Amino acid sequence: IIPSILFVIFSSFSIRKETRYMLLGNALLCDLIYLLFYTLSAALSAAHVSLPKEACVLQLFLLAVAYCGGLFTAAAIVVDTYIAILFPLRYVTILPSSRTKKLIVFLWICSGALPGIFFLVLSSTHNFVPCVLEMCSIPLIIILTLSGTDAVKLCFWLSAMVIFLFLSLIFCCYAILYFKTRQSGIWESICSRASVTFLMHNTVLFFYFSPLLVLFVESFFYVNIVIGLETGIWVSLTICNVLMILPKVLFPFLYGLRYREISASLKSIVRRKHLHLVS
Repeated sequence: IIPSILFVIFSSFSIRKETRYMLLGNALLCDLIYLLFYTLSAALSAAHVSLPKEACVLQLFLLAVAYCGGLFTAAAIVVDTYIAILFPLRYVTILPSSRTKKLIVFLWICSGALPGIFFLVLSSTHNFVPCVLEMCSIPLIIILTLSGTDAVKLCFWLSAMVIFLFLSLIFCCYAILYFKTRQSGIWESICSRASVTFLMHNTVLFFYFSPLLVLFVESFFYVNIVIGLETGIWVSLTICNVLMILPKVLFPFLYGLRYREISASLKSIVRRKHLHLVS
């Protein structure tokens, strides 16, 4: 469904020029890149194909960039919703399409800078041990990274804190939106569009937040020798293969298909194909 929504966004000028759809398309593009590269990584790991050091580092870097890009764009979508609801008359002047394009470029730069610093620290400390390179498995690398030098651990914790800061920004924006609009009457019915949208956004954000929280707790336990290496690898496997994939699966259905313009365009494409087959 992700390529279909991306096709609708990029093929229609009226949809593409709106800020919310541009941010949605960028988030879906990041998720698609992450899913493609993670599927490739999992397939190579299952086939016991060893990658050169440079290819392994590049693959891990692209995965980190795509994941951070999706996370940062989700935060930008929340800020966009916040501005649209609280400043409706100034929304067009605050976030025109030209400024949104610059914002997306800035998000990609931040998405590349955060893992780039982390990988530079790894390369400077020579922390890529042979077993990691032979497998090039993300769960194994995550758990073994915590056994590295103090500089690597510090960089890991700083990266985690930056991500948690973005997630805290998201939840603060939603809390402010709720308290500022609860007297307007849009929350009276539990099945109202505002209530369903609020629940939908929080569900997606919970699934974005939960793997990082579990990873944080697992890292704390592993560093303090509460759990062993085998348990840490199993927890990392669950995080990477289940918890990190769930929000990327739910995102196009809960966000993309909920927009009337996108769902109507997809229905028209399907209806046109059906009419062509009938004729």
